[in-house]
Amino acid sequence: MSLFKRLLNPKYKSEEKIKKSDRSKYFPENKLPTDEKFTYNFNKNGGKFIYCENLEEVLEAFDNILFENNWYENDVYCFNDQLKTRFEGYNLKFVKKSKATFFLTTCEALVADNGSILLCSNQIKEKKLNELPENFVVFATTSQLIDSISEGMRNIKNQSPSQIPSNITTIKTFESDKEKDFMSQGSITKNLYLLLLEDL
Repeated sequence: MSLFKRLLNPKYKSEEKIKKSDRSKYFPENKLPTDEKFTYNFNKNGGKFIYCENLEEVLEAFDNILFENNWYENDVYCFNDQLKTRFEGYNLKFVKKSKATFFLTTCEALVADNGSILLCSNQIKEKKLNELPENFVVFATTSQLIDSISEGMRNIKNQSPSQIPSNITTIKTFESDKEKDFMSQGSITKNLYLLLLEDL
């Protein structure tokens, strides 16, 4: 059963409560599936994601994001030519200057352990996060869900062992007014929308 059917199915939740009450407190905790763990941590960090079953739903969700924020006919910072082609019918002006309204990008991976988005120079070139617009729209697929950053680093290294990207970073803070813990002090905050396409 997929993550989103489980979240929306009340019968599943009641079955889980019964299973938990039968368990001893000394029995090891069940490990959450990667998709559930990512969803929980991403939402806890203040991220906004929209689950889409097909490309039509992705385009509809993108249109809703533009409408909600009044971003029509604005400048969009985007390095990816495939994304420019996919989202070209919205009167947006694709530019290569960081003073744009929002940044449209893909990502390397979605990290479940801390609900972060893993990026590298394939997406952001040699830019630092503070040089990019405050608003992000990230297009990703469910096959990009991974458990940990180290797994993501392994994947990046395996893609091109001879030339590892020089600029690798994660974004994991998505609400500026949220109180930060010690580990997230100094991290860059982005208003981030995640368009998550089911591809498994």
